Amino acid sequence: MANVTLKPNESQESLLRRFRKKVTNSGVLSTVRRKRWHISKSELRRIEKKKAIRRARRRQRKTGVR
Repeated sequence: MANVTLKPNESQESLLRRFRKKVTNSGVLSTVRRKRWHISKSELRRIEKKKAIRRARRRQRKTGVR
């Protein structure tokens, strides 16, 4: 849980900016998004395999090797 306290002479905008940075660095939002729906292990493996294939194709296109 990200916790931020107001420093003396600190504006609300800078406090909010520090809070957002802490939340993104802690990875809370990515965890929430990932756990929003239950995904079985087999489905997760299939998704990861698709991502790996997509990454490999993208790398091949970048280097120009076929």
